[in-house]
Amino acid sequence: MAKKWVYLFREGDTTMRDLLGGKGAGVAEMTRTGVPVPPGFTITTEACNAYYDSGKQFPEGMWEQVLASLKDIEQQTGKTFGDPANPLLVSVRSGAKFSMPGMMDTVLNLGLNTNTREGLAKLTDNPRFAADAYRRFIQLFGKIVLDVSGERFEHQMEIAKGHGERLDTDLSTEELLEIAEKFKAIVKEDAGIDFPEDPLEQLRAAIGAVFSSWNGRRAIDYRRINKISDSLGTGVNVQSMVFGNMGDDSATGVAFTRSPSTGDGEIFGEYLVNAQGEDVVAGVRTPEPIAKLKERMPEVYDQFHTIAKQLEAHYKDVQDVEFTIERGKLWMLQTRNGKRTAAAALKIAVDLVREGVIDKATAVQRIEPHTLDQLLHPMIDPAARQDVTALTTGLPASPGAASGTAVFDPDEAEQMAADGHKVILIRVETAPEDFHGMVAAQAILTARGGMTSHAAVVARGMGKPCVAGAGDLRVNYADQSVSVGGQTIKKGEWVTLDGSTGEVFAGAMPTVEPEMSGDFAEFMGWADEFRKLGVRANADIPRDAKVARSFGAEGIGLCRTEHMFFEGDRIDAVREMIIADTLEDRRAALAKIEPLQQSDFEGLFREMAGLPVTIRTLDPPLHEFLPHEDSEIVALAAKLGVDAAKVRGRVESLRESNPMLGFRGCRLGIIYPEITEMQANAIFKAAVAVKAEGIDVHPEVMIPLVGNITELKIQEELVRKVAAEVFAAAGVEIPYLVGTMIELPRAALTADEIAQTAEFFSFGTNDLTQTTLGLSRDDAGRFLPAYVEKKLMPDDPFQSIDQRGVGQLVQIGTERGRSTRPNLKVGICGEHGGDPASVEFFHRAGLNYVSCSPYRVPIARLAAAQAALGDGKRDK
Repeated sequence: MAKKWVYLFREGDTTMRDLLGGKGAGVAEMTRTGVPVPPGFTITTEACNAYYDSGKQFPEGMWEQVLASLKDIEQQTGKTFGDPANPLLVSVRSGAKFSMPGMMDTVLNLGLNTNTREGLAKLTDNPRFAADAYRRFIQLFGKIVLDVSGERFEHQMEIAKGHGERLDTDLSTEELLEIAEKFKAIVKEDAGIDFPEDPLEQLRAAIGAVFSSWNGRRAIDYRRINKISDSLGTGVNVQSMVFGNMGDDSATGVAFTRSPSTGDGEIFGEYLVNAQGEDVVAGVRTPEPIAKLKERMPEVYDQFHTIAKQLEAHYKDVQDVEFTIERGKLWMLQTRNGKRTAAAALKIAVDLVREGVIDKATAVQRIEPHTLDQLLHPMIDPAARQDVTALTTGLPASPGAASGTAVFDPDEAEQMAADGHKVILIRVETAPEDFHGMVAAQAILTARGGMTSHAAVVARGMGKPCVAGAGDLRVNYADQSVSVGGQTIKKGEWVTLDGSTGEVFAGAMPTVEPEMSGDFAEFMGWADEFRKLGVRANADIPRDAKVARSFGAEGIGLCRTEHMFFEGDRIDAVREMIIADTLEDRRAALAKIEPLQQSDFEGLFREMAGLPVTIRTLDPPLHEFLPHEDSEIVALAAKLGVDAAKVRGRVESLRESNPMLGFRGCRLGIIYPEITEMQANAIFKAAVAVKAEGIDVHPEVMIPLVGNITELKIQEELVRKVAAEVFAAAGVEIPYLVGTMIELPRAALTADEIAQTAEFFSFGTNDLTQTTLGLSRDDAGRFLPAYVEKKLMPDDPFQSIDQRGVGQLVQIGTERGRSTRPNLKVGICGEHGGDPASVEFFHRAGLNYVSCSPYRVPIARLAAAQAALGDGKRDK
């Protein structure tokens, strides 16, 4: 039996997303539930993969199935493809398994040529409508299928409209036909062929173009950023056209069954009267809010409202629907789960649980952990707002506030961001080819387009602030500037956007962090009900510890004591200790540092009252604390009252060829035990002082870079000796633990021995990744991105744990450690602690907790809950 490459809409359903793509499965399901959907068919994602496997040739039998399905549409509509008297026109749309907004290409009005245009004009008694449809078709087909520069068509349109003096709708039939002929000339000039008149030739080329667009730059970029497999392929949806541009009783629109920005329950969307679908999302005209449709066409609005809510109830999630009204009749073109901001996703999930539509577990699994980042976005400091007037206000398309220098070109935005600059991308409107610039920018500002425009949808998906449709802006690409109300901002000048209010300000403005409460707190409480993995934070100062605790951290998993050394004047005492020749001089310098460290630890214990605080003893090589510029060396020598030559000599003697594997970690504490002694004194004296205030303290001392048990024993004995002395002097006993960081392969492999002494393990996965893969984190940036792009590595191993290599060492270390000490507490404190895929792996590996930066704590809590609920698989 021949392979089935094509499915009519009535033959599919929502379970066939892999085969039909999200859009195809969506329209099939709508058709099945009785919603008014224009008839059509879907070419499968398997056909797309077969197309590439056969060297960009349609697989055997596919075209014949397309022709048979076309006949079915003709029977359902009573129209014939290519018939001048009663022409069937179709749209050709892509549709992969996962929604990729604006990344793939759509062709409308396919089947039009000189003859069918005249037939359409007679049939509809609307020559202008037919001329406009023809003009649009040549433009879209030329740009998408024949790869003609879209800017050439736009330029021709601008000339016809008197450069902004008139709208598209003001153009007469004759003018539109004249434009169509000019468009054909552009095609001939650019593509070197005559515009195809044969509708079947048009259809064949359009299907091939959709398949080809699966591997276009925009689609590949989007998949790479969103970690979507390249092997899924795209479906192709061929659907009979219905027209929203047949007069004032016709319209087209896009709507969400709840607000995608805030999650509010009212239907949220936009529509344009006398327009085609692409106009709404392309931002060519700024549309009207959906509520106005109620006034203009009340019966149609009521029908639309009923269907929209019916679809939401059916899918148990917010739906993003596209619709067209053709001469007063409503048609639903597609439905899919709506993209939404993290704030909206949270509110929607919580509301759906309260409404009894979904349960808590479904709500928790429905939100991508990394999108919680959006909820932690800064906003403009209200105090700074009081005396400042916004330059202009557009639509609040994606929340959060950001400042950056104005940039008008996406390539330049990418380059400047790579050089470390914060940029705001300013465009008249964004197009899919601007995607790389949008990724690089802090925020996006557009002069045209609505809340469902390309800029708005993409920015929301990435969690970047966006202000869209700021109609007062005059963007001038030629001189790289934007003007509004007599004020001009040039390239390189600072600008601030507030994507939550739509306001645009000149200059950089201070921001404040958001408060976590209400729905967020309730939702995170649900996540905590399911997760088994503890979540701590990496925090070095009390301020960070306070933030971490407010985000739900259950302790500090890593306090890097060396970070405290750089505060204020204390670096001088540290340098004095390093320069010292004798033990006596070293102890004198350390005596200056000890009370400062004690004060820091007291602050951490207070903030973390009742929770464990893991403090790592000194880890970096000593040379990191010394100056390297000669002027700084001279200044330090003067400050310490020693000869500059002595300082130079010490700097030189401490210089290392490979400091990452050099004189650092426990090696420092073994050669200079007085350093570990000072730090242990500071830790335990701080614990005694805070305990005396009636606060419960749980210190955990962590020895870094241990490679064998003897190293750990030497340091552990010293720590316990100091603890005994401090507690005896104070007349108190405080429970504490001594453990180690596992960051060398040998430590993981000999974990059974190390666990004889260590009371806990914490995997330092940053260094364990470096030592296992032989990769320097500081230097790998030169080639790692290329490795990931060439698929030599699935991900950057410093962002997502290398499960096959480093991950295996984590599993071995955990198993062997617990074979000696069954109740061994095991955590991880590298940056991987906040990466959802890594958290899921650590859950499976049986760790007790992960520790990550304070702002990633909510992400880790949610990822841990999802790992416990399933195996980390979630809807994209």
